[in-house]
Amino acid sequence: MRVVAAMSGGVDSSVVAGLLAEAGHEVIGITLQLYDHGAAAGRKGACCAGQDIHDAKRVADHLGITHYVIDAEARFRAAVIADFVDSYAGGETPVPCVRCNQSVKFGDLLTLARDLGADALATGHYVQRIEGESGVELHRAADLERDQSWFLFATTAEQLAFCRFPLGAMASKASVRAEAARLGLPVATKPDSQDICFVPDGHYADFVARLRPDAMAAGEIVAGDGRVLGRHGGVARYTVGQAKRLGAATRDGGERQVVVALDAARRRVVVGPRGSRGTDTIRLREVNWLIPPPHAPIPCAVKLRAREAPQPAEIRALPTGGAEVKLATHALAAPGQACVFYQDSRVLGGGFIVAPQVDGEAAAAVSGASCGGVAQR
Repeated sequence: MRVVAAMSGGVDSSVVAGLLAEAGHEVIGITLQLYDHGAAAGRKGACCAGQDIHDAKRVADHLGITHYVIDAEARFRAAVIADFVDSYAGGETPVPCVRCNQSVKFGDLLTLARDLGADALATGHYVQRIEGESGVELHRAADLERDQSWFLFATTAEQLAFCRFPLGAMASKASVRAEAARLGLPVATKPDSQDICFVPDGHYADFVARLRPDAMAAGEIVAGDGRVLGRHGGVARYTVGQAKRLGAATRDGGERQVVVALDAARRRVVVGPRGSRGTDTIRLREVNWLIPPPHAPIPCAVKLRAREAPQPAEIRALPTGGAEVKLATHALAAPGQACVFYQDSRVLGGGFIVAPQVDGEAAAAVSGASCGGVAQR
């Protein structure tokens, strides 16, 4: 086949290109330059900029394959970076890797691959694509510690049909590095990418502050009953479930506190006891179904964060759009994060968590005693 290989300059995507070329496919390597690489040019663990572009070219030359670098900075800035800062400014916790996969990698890059006459687009993601009885299915990787299915929930069935994930069945990252060494790739010992790729120093709050200084306006940290416990330096520094940066509000009545809600409009961070039950019902927006949308509840397991074990739940599609998740156990759910549905290893779909309506005393704490509730974000 003619296959476009997405090459970030790291060991994973380089091994994918190498295995495809070794198998006799016509491989076209494409590297997307996603952001201003000046600050990241010499930083180990970055991706899609600076040294990584050079490394991708070195690998392509070693393999004898065609290689292109595509300037995607403007698209990445509009689709990923703008969403990232706006989400934090609005009191949500974004997932930039999901947005990048949605817009740039499995949107624009896939379209480019088709324009080049490719039969498939291959990436270094750790997921499995399995041909099921009713079509292509997305499954968790064989190496569950490396599994990236949570980040790929928004990949559509049509996109999955065109994509290949050669690393999904590999047992471990050590196996991947062994393949890199066997293929003689110059990046075989290169460190993995870390943190958010477009925040070179890892200080995301400072990054948000430069682009949306309003997100760093000071405000109150309040308890669920409306009592003011302290002050904060910007809602963008917090996410639901967080226990850091609470200062004087770290403990209330001797009990350790965590963030349970955010109201960016009123610059309020609401805290509650570390053992706060959270909720057992979650509403989702922008849902991508990889099965026919179930309008009656069906059992599944869900992940509310990338690095947590799936927990039992029921899901159903809502007639007005979106989905509703009923958790078997209460949990703190961060608005803006992804909720992904699984049956065993298979991904059924997922969506983004919507901030709940708040009632009673909590509404008074979040919205002010004279207001009736929290505006949906």
